[in-house]
Amino acid sequence: MTWGTYGTYVLFVLLVLIVPGPDTALVLKNSLAGGRRGGVLTALGIGSGNLVQGVAAALGLSAVIVRSEPVFLTLRWAGAAYLGYLGVKALVAAKRGDYAALSTANPGGGRRWREGFLGNLTNPKVLVFYLSMLPQFLTRDSTLAESLLLAATVGVLATLWQLVIVAGVHRIRGWLRRRRVRRTLDGVTGTALLGFGAALALDA
Repeated sequence: MTWGTYGTYVLFVLLVLIVPGPDTALVLKNSLAGGRRGGVLTALGIGSGNLVQGVAAALGLSAVIVRSEPVFLTLRWAGAAYLGYLGVKALVAAKRGDYAALSTANPGGGRRWREGFLGNLTNPKVLVFYLSMLPQFLTRDSTLAESLLLAATVGVLATLWQLVIVAGVHRIRGWLRRRRVRRTLDGVTGTALLGFGAALALDA
């Protein structure tokens, strides 16, 4: 693999990452609920999930999962259910609007990380993405180290992109702390998460 090929790969991954998806919705939700720390931990969880799935793809495990229909369907339904659960939580928070009480009972960072990690890990579309993308940049002569490099690159770039979103949210934190704005954003992110979960469940 040449540096030119790797550069093209990096550009392609960046173009894919900037398209809003479940990961972005999770980071926005937890940046609002847990501040900068909550957003950063969620981003790190997402990056960890990406890394696990990328390594699995590089080692060939993802192909086994995708080809095993019961396992793949179980993973898909688990991902849909988890996104739906997080979406409902955000909508409930928007309806209540009791953010003062929530701030005094703010969950630990482990929960923020787990939400990012599980949200990404239970999304089978990430597995399919890796399996369809990596072969385009590898040849018969490519080594396992090159496959792992491509997989790790996605995890690193995904984390960096989500951290950019967290930084953007932090810059306008004063405006976002307004109750009406917060309720609107919770409603939007909750609806988005439910939508992503429904799309995942209904995807053929």
